[in-house]
This record gives sequence, structure tokens and C-alpha cells, in this order.
Amino acid sequence: MASCSKPPMKQAFLKNNSISESFLSPHKVSSLSQCHCGGAQQFISLKHFSQTSRKSLCAKTHSTLRDNTPQRQIAVLLEVEGVLVDVYRAGNRHAFNVAFQKLGLDCADWTDPIYLDLARKAVGDEERMLVIFFDRIGWPTSLPTNEKEQFLKSVLQEKRKALDEYVMTRSIPLRPGAENFIDDALKEDIPVVILTAYSKNGDKMARSVIDKLGLERLSKIKIVGNEGVEKSFYGQFVFGKGVSASLDEQLAKEARKAASAEKQRIAEEVSSKLKLSVEIDTTSSEILEKVVATLRAGAEYAGLPVPNCILIAGSQSGALAAERIGMPCLVLRSSFTARAEFRSARAVMEGFGAGDLTISKLLNRRWD
Repeated sequence: MASCSKPPMKQAFLKNNSISESFLSPHKVSSLSQCHCGGAQQFISLKHFSQTSRKSLCAKTHSTLRDNTPQRQIAVLLEVEGVLVDVYRAGNRHAFNVAFQKLGLDCADWTDPIYLDLARKAVGDEERMLVIFFDRIGWPTSLPTNEKEQFLKSVLQEKRKALDEYVMTRSIPLRPGAENFIDDALKEDIPVVILTAYSKNGDKMARSVIDKLGLERLSKIKIVGNEGVEKSFYGQFVFGKGVSASLDEQLAKEARKAASAEKQRIAEEVSSKLKLSVEIDTTSSEILEKVVATLRAGAEYAGLPVPNCILIAGSQSGALAAERIGMPCLVLRSSFTARAEFRSARAVMEGFGAGDLTISKLLNRRWD
């Protein structure tokens, strides 16, 4: 007759959870679960554990399973403005005032309270900020009504020049904890991709900020600018470089084109009947398409599927584009988005570091 021994599953269970038979008091051993084959041995019956022992055992089991669960491979995609550096706090208001001076708009001088109020009411749309401001104080008397749009473009163009000059000639620090966050990601072999292609203030300005990370870090980081997007598989399709895409992608693109054309047709029909100048603004959708292309390119360069890439955004456009393609997005607030709502983001945090955004939180999905 074969000798009796502990069932293999029970032995493994006790071993994995560091529980010995001595841990159990005699009253927790079933008198019915005895074997006299090859010597008396007592088997442990889990159903006779006390409530406290069962809770302790379950807790240990849960901890073991959690610790043994493999972590999903991820990549981190970082925006520049509002994430790596708070450009707006440092120089955006200053750049607007420089633009006003260059255009001879002596009546326009944005103090910090005025700037923050306009940013909040326009939800970060700089052209809308200008419209709200001049509607409030009055437009330049020499400006014809039909030239308002060109006037706004001129102000924003001068503003961008002023901000570029400000960033490149002054030492604007990176956000606290940004360097440590990137270092921690690299230590964990997590791909880090910095996105500059849809930077609101230009690719050139974004790259001047990135240079602050130092050559050693930059040698381990991928930077995706306009050229990188155009050379990506998705970018070649979007920008008509001849690479075929899936049928779903082609249909989606054609549908968006058709919708935009129909909107413009209706606008022209209305303007004809009312004898008014009516124009549909498609800028927002075009910007979103560019952001989507950049995010997809970032995932390509990271070498991971889109759902495995986590976007750290500082803009609404980034959060919206990430939601469209199924990319998890966490938002870091800046002075420009202090009161903004990001409904499409998985989480909104104040900055890098303990208590806010860390690589440990990303790996353990404690933000989800």
C-alpha cells in the first residue's frame, strides 16, 4: 500500500504562504482527517481555521498573487509646455504685452489678474482671449470690421515671436521633479518620448526647453517633432506620402473630410441668402488631427501599442486626442490650466514627485 503524504497542492499552498503546521493549534486540526498509512499524520482542514487565521491566510495569499502579477510594459509620452516647463507662468503674459507694444496698442496691458481671468473664460484658447478682451475694452477704432480676423492673427504671430525670444534668452527652469521622473523611467527601461510637433509655441521653442535635460538624458530619449511625425507610418498616410492604411482609417478620414465640406457648403448657402460673411472654422479639428498623428507616431517610436503608451499632457488638445485613439492620459496642471477641467483624462495631478506623479504610480496603475 502506498504511503500517505500531504497532497502536492496543499504543500505548495502552505509553502508559498509561509504557513507551517506549527502555526495551527491542535483544535484546528480535524480528527477526521487522519491517515494511518505509513505512520499517523494529520492533514490540515482549512474549513476548521478560526476566522482570524482565515483572514490572515487570505491576506497573505492576495499579497503573493499581487506581487507575482507581471507588470504591463509601458511607455511615457511627454508634452513640453505645461509639463516639462510652465511656459505660461514664466513668459506668456509678458509675450502678449510685447506684442501689444509692437503693434502700437497702448490701451492693452495685461496684468496677472487680467491674464488669468481671460485664460479661465477662454479655456486656454488664446484667440478667444483676445476677442473677449477687445470686446470688453473696445477694438481699435482704425480697424475695419472685416479685418478683425487678420488683426488677431497678427497679434498672435507677434506674441509667438516674443515668447520664443523670451524662452531662448532667459533661463526658464524645468518643472520641479521633471528630471527625476525621466531618470526613474529610464532606470526601469521605460521608453520616454517627448512630443514637440504640436507645441503651441512652436517646435523650435520646445526644443530649446528640451536641451535643458542635458546630453546624457537626451541620448536615451526619443523626440518626435514635425519631421518625425511625417516620417512615421501613420504620418505618411495622413499627410499623403503614399503609404496605405487600413480601410477603417481611410473611411474615417474621408468621413471627416466630407463632414467639413458639408459644413462649409451650408455656411456658404446661409451667407448667400443672408448676404453675410459666414465661415466655418475648421482649425480645431485640423489641430486635433495633427495631435492624433503625433501621438500615434510617438507610440510607433516607442515600439509599443497605443494602449500601452501613457500621455502626460498639459493641454486639452492632447487629452482629447488621447481619448480618441484609446491612449491613457494623465494631466499635469500648470498656471495656464489651474482651473480647467479635463474630463477625458484618467487623472489630473499638480506636478511630479511624491504625492503627485511618479513612475511607481504608473507601473502600479495607482492613478487608474
